[in-house]
Amino acid sequence: HTHTHTMTVYFFYLFDRKGTCLLYREWNRTSKYLEHGGQEDAKLVYGMLFSIKKFVERITPHPPEGTFQYYKTSSYKLNYFETLSGLKFVLTTDTAVGDISEELRRIYATLYVELLVKKPGYKQGEPVPEDAVFCERLDAYVQTLPFFA
Repeated sequence: HTHTHTMTVYFFYLFDRKGTCLLYREWNRTSKYLEHGGQEDAKLVYGMLFSIKKFVERITPHPPEGTFQYYKTSSYKLNYFETLSGLKFVLTTDTAVGDISEELRRIYATLYVELLVKKPGYKQGEPVPEDAVFCERLDAYVQTLPFFA
């Protein structure tokens, strides 16, 4: 069979500084072999991020400059942004997608801060409700990215 290659976005995780998954969203994800309501996946992803981050800190020749921003496999690229308060934004994309650190910062600054942090009644560290305006706007924003297919 022939496979046409299009760039795309697969999934998004938001973790707090303790590793709790506050939100998971997916688009164009075809693999279903890691399914337990997403919680097992989230634990695996967070554990891997924690390990990679520690590894990068250890081997960086000029601390504190060495920060982990992404890793790439033969089938996907995991893009990573961490805030000063320890929130971790993860967006997996096709391997052909370039640097998206600005897009991750925008998700934090214009979506997370504006639509959740400033929202009365939302306590930081709580899981993001599926019906939150943040989720709706995140979906809309991701689908406007030039590499979303």
